[in-house]
Amino acid sequence: MRNVTEENITDTFLGYFGKDTNPRVRELIDSLSRHLHAFARETRLTHEEWQQGLELLRETGRITTPQRDEFVLMSDVLGLSSLVDMMHSSEVGTSSSVLGPFHVSNPPSYPMGADLRGDFDGDIVLVKGRVLDADGNPIPAATLDIWQTAPNGLYSSQDHAQDEFSFHAKFTTDSDGSYRFTTVKPVPYTVPTDGPVGQILDATGRHPWRPSHLHYIVEAEGFRPLVTEVFPDDDPYLDQDTVFGVRDDLVMHYQPQAAGSFPSEGLALSGKVKSDWQLVEFDIVLVSA
Repeated sequence: MRNVTEENITDTFLGYFGKDTNPRVRELIDSLSRHLHAFARETRLTHEEWQQGLELLRETGRITTPQRDEFVLMSDVLGLSSLVDMMHSSEVGTSSSVLGPFHVSNPPSYPMGADLRGDFDGDIVLVKGRVLDADGNPIPAATLDIWQTAPNGLYSSQDHAQDEFSFHAKFTTDSDGSYRFTTVKPVPYTVPTDGPVGQILDATGRHPWRPSHLHYIVEAEGFRPLVTEVFPDDDPYLDQDTVFGVRDDLVMHYQPQAAGSFPSEGLALSGKVKSDWQLVEFDIVLVSA
């Protein structure tokens, strides 16, 4: 096509596809180009704005490391991560939620009932529940990859003072599908704002806060993997999560427990907890693959 115009450039672009183009690739790029070109026409995008957008992407690449994925974070704050999660969540299973940019792969495996606190102080929380199928049957030998922030609001990948796997652990459910571990209360925190994501939040007058939460990746043979988060019902940012990760079924409740009532066996801290503590009970429902 020699005479490419504003009106025909989209169809011209699509006409350049080769005949062996994968159908799904064709579908995705077809839709992407139509929306992208329509966005430029609708907003009458200027050269300066186009260059600013390109520089935002360049800086996103420059700041991304194995420990901090700014592209994932940008997807999170734009709502794309949660939208994809929600489109593919099952109505019968536990809702999925964002993975986030700070997951550390291959955490160490711990025995059931382990304590994740390390050298950190804070309110002791016993987290327990079961992994179940859609009919309520327990799933034994399911793996739970658990992680959270330390009490200082930082993940281990953000904080050189922490061990690489601080507040990261992998557990395998018992024969009745149960799991249990102790930790400290996670805290609300801000997503990093020293890069392109911070520029987007500043430009749109948005805060960078996330409600406190526990991350889960749950896997079992014959079931769809689940990536999700669990949020306390008393968190001040529950209704304004900057990455849109909260779902009704992912909200849990801290149950205050009196001193002297901590379980006497089955936990690394059994016989060692003399103060008040908190209980969280959260069951997870997986969907068949």
